[in-house]
Amino acid sequence: MNSINRRSALLAGLGIAGAGALAACATGSGGPVSLGLVSPSGSAVAAVENKRKGTGRTRQVTLTAARAVLDLGAGIKADSWAFNGRTPGKELRLSVGDTLAAELSNQLPDRTTTSIHWHGIALRGDMDGVPAVTQAAVRAGRNFTYRFITDTPGTYFFHPHVGVQLDRGLYAPLIVEDPKEPLSYDDEWVVVLDDWVDGVTGTPDEVFAEVKQGMNMNMGDMSMRFMLMGARSTLLGGDAGDVKYPYHLINGRVPADPDAYTGKPGRRVRLRVINAGSDTAYRVALSGHKMTVTHTDGFPIRHQEVDALLVGMGERYDVLVTLGDGVFPLVALAEGKDMTGMALVRTGSGAAPAPTVRPRELDGMIMSASQLKAADDVRLPSRKTDQVHRIELTGGMTKYDWAINGKRFDMNDPTATPILVEQGQRVRLDFVNTTTMWHPMHLHGHTYQLGSGGARKDTTIVPPKKTVSVFFDADNPGQWMLHCHNAYHGEAGMIGLVAYRA
Repeated sequence: MNSINRRSALLAGLGIAGAGALAACATGSGGPVSLGLVSPSGSAVAAVENKRKGTGRTRQVTLTAARAVLDLGAGIKADSWAFNGRTPGKELRLSVGDTLAAELSNQLPDRTTTSIHWHGIALRGDMDGVPAVTQAAVRAGRNFTYRFITDTPGTYFFHPHVGVQLDRGLYAPLIVEDPKEPLSYDDEWVVVLDDWVDGVTGTPDEVFAEVKQGMNMNMGDMSMRFMLMGARSTLLGGDAGDVKYPYHLINGRVPADPDAYTGKPGRRVRLRVINAGSDTAYRVALSGHKMTVTHTDGFPIRHQEVDALLVGMGERYDVLVTLGDGVFPLVALAEGKDMTGMALVRTGSGAAPAPTVRPRELDGMIMSASQLKAADDVRLPSRKTDQVHRIELTGGMTKYDWAINGKRFDMNDPTATPILVEQGQRVRLDFVNTTTMWHPMHLHGHTYQLGSGGARKDTTIVPPKKTVSVFFDADNPGQWMLHCHNAYHGEAGMIGLVAYRA
């Protein structure tokens, strides 16, 4: 089994019981998905899906989740799990309105269940890939086909939603192209960031087993392998992370043997930056270059020129750069952890810099989403707010009791209460962070707007002891997870359920 808490045990149970158990849960046999809520596969979901504008084209792909020995570069091998034997998995690229038909083939070790969540896509509810909410977990040796229309252009990615499988190699980019793309550029480069432990110093399950004991239990244990102490970041407002990672990767490679983009001086390149990590925010800069931020989480913003970006787990940024002549390091500084990932941009002759290089741009003008404004054509129209929900982020490292509103989420707990919304409402969520650590809060099936005119996002950093208010229109009926995208905080219980009333 993938993990060691009650939620994962239930997911495995649903994988064994099959769709019948899930259907019973969805129609009101108890627990949080009770009577009176829209079913993820009900008529309301189908009605919205029927309104999506499709091209009639279907992209078919098979994604085989299996054990793989991954080459991270510099002679480093990792015994991990991956899609089709590589990490990141092969990029999926479609046009707006295309239908994706992705067959997941679970060839993971015996009794290991899994799923695929399509991070950032506002898709139909029963394809969201969350066991115990939208589907039964896919058992080892079984297949499941995800089929949905990709109706919003942008930079997305996909990953499992079972236990802490996100911290293995099971992820890949998903790019939805706009046939009427307004940006002008010559080429693209997808840049995937990740913090890596699996198959090198341990497994994500071993990491969670240690950190979930909390600081009190671990303080007297000098054999701690994974818990990170003393990681501090001014940008993140304090504690930067929980986990010690031996490597930080860009496109699956360590800095000593980096991935490289080869181009020509003067060409304008669109970088699509994805943080697929589990416990690390990255400060990203390209040495010798300014970056013009054009999108975050798939949605356009008013263009902003910056030296560096702060990218939390689950966030994506698109930037434009005009390439200089030479060899330039693209560096992802693990915020507060004093380590880096590195890739190279080659447009001319020159030697690669040292793997530990830190461009001066990392200390220049650093941009986070809170400073960005939505482009005029994607800003939410002004209207009255119909509902306000206080989402209090609670817990800490002492007991590792991360939760929402003081209660860890457990699908097996009949007292769990969903965050209720109704179709057509304007909803405000107030993320009130009472903890001493930052949390990247992700809402499935929707994008929200930061404040009255901020960026459109699906994942946003909530600093410690701060409140961040976001707005969204309840236009995609179903049952949707709301959670911290720190994989270990989420697995500990910092999860809620946003559910539409029937």
